[in-house]
Amino acid sequence: MTAPTRPVCVLVGAPGSGKTTIGQGLAETLGVEFRDTDADIERLAGKPIPEIFVDEGEAHFRSLERAALAAALASCSGVLALGGGAILAEENRAALVGHRVVHLSVELPDAVKRVGLGVGRPLLAINPRATLKHLMDQRRPLYAEVATATVVTDGRTPEEIVAEIIPLLKP
Repeated sequence: MTAPTRPVCVLVGAPGSGKTTIGQGLAETLGVEFRDTDADIERLAGKPIPEIFVDEGEAHFRSLERAALAAALASCSGVLALGGGAILAEENRAALVGHRVVHLSVELPDAVKRVGLGVGRPLLAINPRATLKHLMDQRRPLYAEVATATVVTDGRTPEEIVAEIIPLLKP
């Protein structure tokens, strides 16, 4: 009997924390696949996330997100990046228990530089800077709750961050 498939690690963090960039670099360094639940959702829905929000609303998107997370946790053997709001659902936080979860921490100035001010991010469409600050303040305790490690990303290159994460993945 083979062991169930599990991600090497799961990356969580606010928009602009570097989940995709760091995840891709980490996966490449480790020689494993990179998977992003937001990309999975877009592929399954057949449209970009902003369109899902406009056409079906946030509740529908969050439902798709819960399903995408459950599927990815069961089938991804590489590095898995979650959307910034995935940790809002208690069901998702519970599903992360027992996984190696790295919180990529970012402060508002760096997040704003990285995401711009809302282009393609439906929750940042109105007053993006204030909204991003509110989202970050609201979600920070939830990221901390699910994380087995936290890595600060502010003012650092992706290579520096990947190098810090690698030793955290040793059993």
